[in-house]
Amino acid sequence: MRILIAAHVPNRREGGVAGIVYGAGQGLEQFGHRVEYLFAGDLPCRPSVPKRFEDLEFAVELARFIARNADRYDVANIHAPNACVWGPLRRLLPRMRNSGPAYVMTLHGLEERRVYALSPEASKGRVSHFSFKNRLWHRFYHVPRFYLSIKTSDHAVCYGRDVWTILELKYGLSPRDVSYIPNGVDERFFIRRQHSQSSALRLLYAGTWLEQRGIFYLREALRSLSTQLPGIRLTIAGCGSAEELIKSFFDPALRPLLDVRAIVPSEQMPALLDQHDVFIFPSLMEGTPLAIQEAMAAGLAIVTTETCGMVDLVEDGFNGLLVPPADSSALAKAVLTLAGNPDLRAQLGQAAQETMRRFTWARTAAKTEAACASAMRRNGREPDFVRGELQCTSFAETPTVEIPARTTGIMS
Repeated sequence: MRILIAAHVPNRREGGVAGIVYGAGQGLEQFGHRVEYLFAGDLPCRPSVPKRFEDLEFAVELARFIARNADRYDVANIHAPNACVWGPLRRLLPRMRNSGPAYVMTLHGLEERRVYALSPEASKGRVSHFSFKNRLWHRFYHVPRFYLSIKTSDHAVCYGRDVWTILELKYGLSPRDVSYIPNGVDERFFIRRQHSQSSALRLLYAGTWLEQRGIFYLREALRSLSTQLPGIRLTIAGCGSAEELIKSFFDPALRPLLDVRAIVPSEQMPALLDQHDVFIFPSLMEGTPLAIQEAMAAGLAIVTTETCGMVDLVEDGFNGLLVPPADSSALAKAVLTLAGNPDLRAQLGQAAQETMRRFTWARTAAKTEAACASAMRRNGREPDFVRGELQCTSFAETPTVEIPARTTGIMS
C-alpha cells in the first residue's frame, strides 16, 4: 500500500506524536509498504495567518495537497483534527471518494475528557486558558474540527480504550470501523537497570509543561516530599520551556531540587531514564503517553494518575502505582511508599519492563496495516498483500521491528 501519514506537529523524533508517527510508519515500511510523512512546516503557510488558525490552515493545505495527488496514495492516515477539511470534501465530491485515497483517522485523546478534567481546575483558578471565552472558542472552533474528522473517516484508530468506547457510543462508529492500537516502544529503551537502594529518590517528569499535566499537584507534592525526603531531586525533561520559566513556577526553597532540561534528544533519553528511580506523571487528561511506555521499558517505577490511557498501561501495585487525578497528597504518599521500599521499586520496574515487551512497533504496524486495509475495502478496493496480518496473530508471534532514532524525515 501507498500510505500518507499527516500530523500537524513539529517533525522532531523527541515529540510524542512524531515519535508515534515514525514508529508506526517505519514498521509499515518494513512490511513492504511505501510511507510518506507530512508534518507542520511541510506545507505552504502564510505569515499573515494568526497563530491560533495555523492548524486550520494546515488542514486546508492538506486537503489541497491530497486532491492534487489523489492517485499517489491508497490511504491517507490523518491525525485528528487535521482532516476537518479533507474528510467533508471527499464526502461531497464522489470523484474523490471513489478514486482518491481511503481515509484513516487517528485520534490521540478526547476533547470531552479535556472539558471534564479542566472545568474543575478552572474553578480553582488553575488553568489560565479555560475561561468562559476560551470555553466558547473550544466549543465552536476545536470541537467541530474533531467532529468532522471523526465522522467522515473510513476507519478510526485510537490509542486508549476510553477513546475506543466513546467513538462507538457517542459518535456512532461501527465497532468494525474502530481499532484500538497501542503504541510500540523502541528496543533501545530496554536497558539493564541497577536499582538504587537509596531513599534519596531521583524523580523524573518528561513531557511538555502544560497545566493539564497536573503540574500544580506535582508542585504541591514536591513541597511535602522535600520536608520528608532529604536529598530528593526532580528532573523536568522535554518540557519545551526555558529553565527560568519552569523554576519560577516553584517556591524558591524548591528550586535547588530541580534539574530542567527543555529539550532532550531522542537518542539521549534511555541514558536519562537510567539515571532516575521513579517516573512521575500526574496528568489530568491524556491519550496514551509514549513517555510512560518508554519509562516502563527502561524499568522505572511509575507513579501516574488513574485515568485516560494510563490505565491501559499501568496496573496498580503490579507494574506501577496509580493515584487519583488532582490529588497531591496521594501523589506524595505513593512516592514516599517507593522511597521506603527499594525492593518494591525494583519489583514494579521489572514488571513494567516485562509488560512493555509486548508493546512492539511491529504489532502496532500490523494493526495499523489492517486498519488501512479495512478503510480501502470500505471504499470498494482490495489492498495489496497484507503481510502484517499474516505474521502477527498474537503478542507471542509478533516479530521485532528495530526503529532507529530519527530526527528528520520530511516527505519529498
